[in-house]
Amino acid sequence: MSNNEVARAFDFEVEGLKHHESTVGSPFYDGGPEAVRFIDKDGQRIRNEVNLPYDPYVDALTEEDGRRLYRDMALVRRLDAEGTALQRQGELGLWPGLLGQEAAQIGIGRAMKPQDYAFPAYREHGVAWCKDVDPLSIMGMYRGVSHGGWDPEEKRFHMYTIVIGNNALHAVGYAMGVQRDGAYGTGDPERDTAVVTFFGDGATAQGDIMESFVFAAVNQAPVVFYCQNNQWAISEPNVRQTRNPLYERASGFGFPGVRVDGNDVLACYAVSQHALEHARSGQGPFLIEAYTYRMGAHTTSDDPTKYRDSAEVELWRERDPLVRLKKFLLSLHETEEAFFTEVDREADELAATVRAGVQQMPDPPTSMLFENTYIDPHPGLDEQRAEFEEYQAGFDTEEA
Repeated sequence: MSNNEVARAFDFEVEGLKHHESTVGSPFYDGGPEAVRFIDKDGQRIRNEVNLPYDPYVDALTEEDGRRLYRDMALVRRLDAEGTALQRQGELGLWPGLLGQEAAQIGIGRAMKPQDYAFPAYREHGVAWCKDVDPLSIMGMYRGVSHGGWDPEEKRFHMYTIVIGNNALHAVGYAMGVQRDGAYGTGDPERDTAVVTFFGDGATAQGDIMESFVFAAVNQAPVVFYCQNNQWAISEPNVRQTRNPLYERASGFGFPGVRVDGNDVLACYAVSQHALEHARSGQGPFLIEAYTYRMGAHTTSDDPTKYRDSAEVELWRERDPLVRLKKFLLSLHETEEAFFTEVDREADELAATVRAGVQQMPDPPTSMLFENTYIDPHPGLDEQRAEFEEYQAGFDTEEA
């Protein structure tokens, strides 16, 4: 099926379209020849001209590094599956899954330094894992028992942002602060800081993203824009969102953009290392388009069978990031099947611990509604709190 045939199926005119569709029958569904890719779907190492600038980052990795990356992805995938199960069983109010996007998130998460600051959207569970955010903190937020659950300044990982694209503005503002503090371009690896903001392909249609590009570019802010292009903005495919590949948008604002195979954790790691060094050294912003695929639903309130072909999902299942890295590690002849069996066992133990933790979470006090609203005392809020507490006291049934 050609791009134009796909477009006609959606009643959408795309004459001259350059965008590569993630559609059955298209030879470019995995990102095309311009995507940086180090291991193919069969686990074989790739060396070509596109990869050349990023080869040193991958060549510096050991097989043990590869095993750590696999472990990260496997544990995060298991946590994600548990989040979905808990929501289905009424323990969580909502859960946005990341199935299929583990490589895109772990790749950049492990490329970030402790001082680098992340501004996530709402499904960056893998990046949170790399930033040592307790998975129970995330589960608690989706259970509705906390306002967030972690200290953003301590973890260098901001609160999840449900408003699409809004976190990019926060990230650029923070990066401009880093710039004014002189915490980049010093040559000190312990001080130089980059800021990363995460968003999906659908968010690129938001004005917030474009405004962020403008402010980042004109201020040479040390920020990396990380777009996880998972092909679907809820039920809207890429063909209804853009005519050109998303990474090309960066050139219109005067900074570099690169497309990477988002299902190849080595490629995501290498390109992220390059982009972060670019930002930390004072060269300005950088856009990464991680070309990946959302294997599951947008969130647990979504039914993807209503809008996409199951054959497309199966096509992408062949590019599973965990299977790909496993094949690559086995081909090196130092990693044995026993390693993967042990990781699976560890993942099941982690899931059981998280499940028990979620089920044991106490209900928060109702007074929490009024906490962390204003920095200084506010008479109007104090009045509302007193009125609410009096109302709640009317339900006291201890004497009964």
